[in-house]
Amino acid sequence: MSAEDPIRRLVHEFSRLPGIGEKTATRLTYHVLRSRDELARDLAAALVEVADHVQLCSTCCNLTGSDPCPICADPRRDAGLICVVEQPQDVLAIEASGEFPGTFHVLQGTLSPLDGVGPDELHIAELLARVRDGELREVILATNPTVEGEATALYLAKLLKPLDLTISRLAQGISVGSELEYTDGGTIARALQNRQEL
Repeated sequence: MSAEDPIRRLVHEFSRLPGIGEKTATRLTYHVLRSRDELARDLAAALVEVADHVQLCSTCCNLTGSDPCPICADPRRDAGLICVVEQPQDVLAIEASGEFPGTFHVLQGTLSPLDGVGPDELHIAELLARVRDGELREVILATNPTVEGEATALYLAKLLKPLDLTISRLAQGISVGSELEYTDGGTIARALQNRQEL
């Protein structure tokens, strides 16, 4: 890639993003080139602003432009209820439901010994400090139903159990709109384990 070819450079930079292949990167590049000059400048300014101003919230370890983040700073949130998630995107997904009144704690990953990710690489110490310092009633473990997510949830449950509070896990099972014949056995088993009385 030569320094004289800004088009190839932009294609290359776009293609470094997750889920963006060479074709999509090329399409994005030519969209920016066809658009008004402000799009390229606005995009560049937004990227610089994110790089310069986004940080971890000192309370929940979520990515934010202000510290504490808007969720932690909101006095209407139930501070006695913490939902522990893997990534900042998980906060957005739970917030979109409009059903969770509490606060969050973002681990910024999961335990994965094969990848060299242990407890010290996650924000577990910060979670334990919040639990010990706060007036918590419940910690909801909302890690993904993957091997790493399950291992992380079990590890956290073991650490939190002696601290005299409710520890819960998100229910898992068949999603709304699914058909049983197309659902895998593991999902059906979890749905049966998490069944509710009517």
